[in-house]
Amino acid sequence: MGPEQLAATPRYTYADYRQWAGDERFELIEGVPHAMAPAPGRRHQEVLLEVARQLGNALHGQPCRVYIAPFDVRLPQGDEADDLVETVVQPDLCVVCDPAKLDTAGCRGAPDWVLEVLSPASAGRDQIVKRALYERHGVREYWLLHPLDRVLTIYRLEQGRYTMPEVLELQGQTALRLLPGVCIDWGLLAAG
Repeated sequence: MGPEQLAATPRYTYADYRQWAGDERFELIEGVPHAMAPAPGRRHQEVLLEVARQLGNALHGQPCRVYIAPFDVRLPQGDEADDLVETVVQPDLCVVCDPAKLDTAGCRGAPDWVLEVLSPASAGRDQIVKRALYERHGVREYWLLHPLDRVLTIYRLEQGRYTMPEVLELQGQTALRLLPGVCIDWGLLAAG
């Protein structure tokens, strides 16, 4: 695609995003809308709910908050007004520890921790596009969970870049490094 086509490609903002009606959900990444996958399957939902339950219990009474999709996370390039933000994502699950980032619309700025549960329709975008996006915006820990293979890939931000990923089987417990004392107990997941 040459510069002429890029200039002609419409770019959308959060103002446009808020006007989109209908049952189909979208994420907006650098001005380009991406349709969300169809409703997630049963296993996806069970895994997501169990991890959210464990995190919610572990963080009860603490300043960090757990949010489950759909939850708008606006990732501005700088200090532009919300209506001009060109990136709005809906992570499957996220933790936000800075209350100043939270408002009635969701979160403005990078969550501290994000989990995406991979599905065939979203795996490529989650592993490539969103990984780069979350790294650039400063998500401190990014977890990619493959529920069928029972594999977890963890990216941790150090000096503005994600380190080599840690790849683990879903067994035992996995600690959230950025939240001391908080672990996910994979033994509490119902068998597939």
